[in-house]
Amino acid sequence: MARRLLACALVLMMGSIGPARAEDPPTAEVVDESTPVAVPEPSAKAMEFYRTGMLLWGFNRAFAIALPAVILFTGLSARLRDVAARAGRWWFATVAIYVPLYVLLTTLIELPIDYYQGFVRLHAYGLSNQSLGKWAGNRGKWLAIESGAGVLIALALYGLLRWSPRRWWLLMALGSVPYLLVMMLVMPTWIDPLFNDFGPMKDKALERSILDLAARAGIESDRVFEVDKSVDTNAMNAYVTGFLGTKRIVLWDTLLAKMTPREVLCVMAHEMGHYVLGHVVRSILLSFVVTLAGLYFVHRAAGGVIARFRGRFGFDELKDAASVPLILVLLQVAGLFLTPAAMAYSRRQEHEADRFAIELTGWNHSGASAFAKLQRENLGNPRPGWVYRTFRATHPSIGDRIDFFNDYRPGGPPSAE
Repeated sequence: MARRLLACALVLMMGSIGPARAEDPPTAEVVDESTPVAVPEPSAKAMEFYRTGMLLWGFNRAFAIALPAVILFTGLSARLRDVAARAGRWWFATVAIYVPLYVLLTTLIELPIDYYQGFVRLHAYGLSNQSLGKWAGNRGKWLAIESGAGVLIALALYGLLRWSPRRWWLLMALGSVPYLLVMMLVMPTWIDPLFNDFGPMKDKALERSILDLAARAGIESDRVFEVDKSVDTNAMNAYVTGFLGTKRIVLWDTLLAKMTPREVLCVMAHEMGHYVLGHVVRSILLSFVVTLAGLYFVHRAAGGVIARFRGRFGFDELKDAASVPLILVLLQVAGLFLTPAAMAYSRRQEHEADRFAIELTGWNHSGASAFAKLQRENLGNPRPGWVYRTFRATHPSIGDRIDFFNDYRPGGPPSAE
C-alpha cells in the first residue's frame, strides 16, 4: 500500500514557456538528422524477457488480490489486530502497531517472489550487476520506508473513517494531493540517496549543454546529478524530479556511458517537456480522480462484504484496523477498471513530451537512435501486445516512438550537421 502511494510521488515537475531550437553540443559529432532510424528487431532474449514478464505480471496481479484475501478470510488480520490492540490501548496506537506487523508479514511471504523477480531473473537476463548483499539491504530499507509511510497513511485513513464515515473517501482523496507534493520534496533529497550515490556530472561540457537546454526550455536549475547505477543495473534511465528547492536533473551513469551527447540531450529534452507542458498539474489531477474513484468503490462495496463475511473476518466495521487487507483487495479490483484509462492518459503525455523534444532540439535521428539503444539495452519489445499496451504501458511503444521521431518535422526537414 505504501509503496504504491510512494511511487505516485515520482510525478514529473514542469515549467511554463514554449520550446526553442537547441544549439549543437560541444562535441565533434557529425549527424545527418534527416536520416531515419530503423526499429531494431528484438532479440530472442528480449522476447523471452517480455513473455516471461507478462506471465509474472499476471501472477503478480492475481497474487496482489489473493494474499490479502487469504489474510482476511482466515481471520489472520483480526488476530494481528488483537495483538496490536493488546499492545496499544487507543485506536491510533492499534493502527500504528498493526500496520508494521502487516507489512512485515506480507514482506516475508513475498520474499521468495521478490528475490526471484528482483535478483535472480534480472541477473539471468544480464540486466543486473547488484550484489545479493545490496539487494537485501535495499529491501530492508524499503521495508522501513513502507512501514513508516504505511503508518501515516493508515492513521489518516482510519481517523477519517471515525470522524466522517460518509465522506472519508472524498477527504482521503483530497489529502492525497498534499501527500504527493510532500513526497516530491522528500524523494530526491532523503529517499533516493538511500539506494544510490548521487554526485556531480563528470563530463562538465555535457553538463553545461544540459543546463543550456534547460534554460532554453524555461527551466531554472543548476542541479545536475550523475547516479552510480552501474553497480546495480545495465539498464539506462534519466529524469527530472523534485519540487521547489529540490528540483534536479538526474542521469544514470549507464546512460551516459552508452549514449552520444546528442542522444543524451534528446532524452533530457523529453524529460524537460514534462515540466514545460504542465504535466505535473494534470498528473496530480489524474491521481486525485483515480484515488477518488478507487476509494469511493471501497466505500460502496465494503459494507456489503463485511455484512456477509463478518464472522470470518473478525470485525464488523470498516473503521476496524483489521480491515486493511479488505481495503487493499477492493482497491486492486477497482484498479482493474481504472488502470487502462490512467495508462492511456500517461501515454498521451509521453507522446507530447516526445514532440516537445523534437521541437526543442530539431534532432530527429539522434532521438530515434536513443530509443533504439534503450530498446536493445533494456531488452525491450518494440511492438508489445494489446494486454501490455492496455494495462502496463505508461509510454508509447518503442517502435511507435522511433517511427514518430523519424516522421515528425515541425519546421521542415533538418539539415545535415
